[in-house]
Amino acid sequence: MSLTLEQIAQHKIVPVVVVNDAKNADGLADAMVAGGMPVAEITFRTAAAADAIRAMANRSDLIVGAGTVRSVAQVEEAAEAGATFIVSPGLSEAVVRHAQELGLPVLPGCATPTEIMAAQGLGLDTVKFFPANVYGGAPAIKSLAAPFTDVNFIPTGGVSPKNLADFLALPCVPAVGGSWMVPAQAVDNQEFDKIEQLCREAARLVAELTGGAE
Repeated sequence: MSLTLEQIAQHKIVPVVVVNDAKNADGLADAMVAGGMPVAEITFRTAAAADAIRAMANRSDLIVGAGTVRSVAQVEEAAEAGATFIVSPGLSEAVVRHAQELGLPVLPGCATPTEIMAAQGLGLDTVKFFPANVYGGAPAIKSLAAPFTDVNFIPTGGVSPKNLADFLALPCVPAVGGSWMVPAQAVDNQEFDKIEQLCREAARLVAELTGGAE
């Protein structure tokens, strides 16, 4: 794994964030860092994504990446905004290659053996397992890990406090992606105290499950 992915693995959770208005980025960043969740995957589902990344990427206490990246143009836009990693819902060779050319770690969405082998063919050893809840959750990853002993999976989609332990118990899962600690409505309403508390609770749960310190 790259240095960035190793840093993500230390925190165990990649908060998946939808930002509809970039003016909320600073308050959101403050809340996430204060709550002990200093990683943000800003999804390219809104027009404000690049500006939000730009506002948050200047911080030295926050790892900021771009999610829902589906095109080379979005990779370029994310990189220019300061994203330090790229996450895609599926496996696009063009997206992966361009991210690699820019020196950015990239996590393509993979759910089948064929997709995983294609990702390995592109030189990757860590993939996003998405949508995790639809494709069998932790038991599916455990089964896939049997033939793919050299692949790490970051499950995203349907991950929650209820099943977090199941995922983190797997040696091949360095981290998960989740959005429960950064609800889009709370971001829109600037409920940063709520987000800070949710992040703190998520960090505490991770510490309990992994035996780490908060």
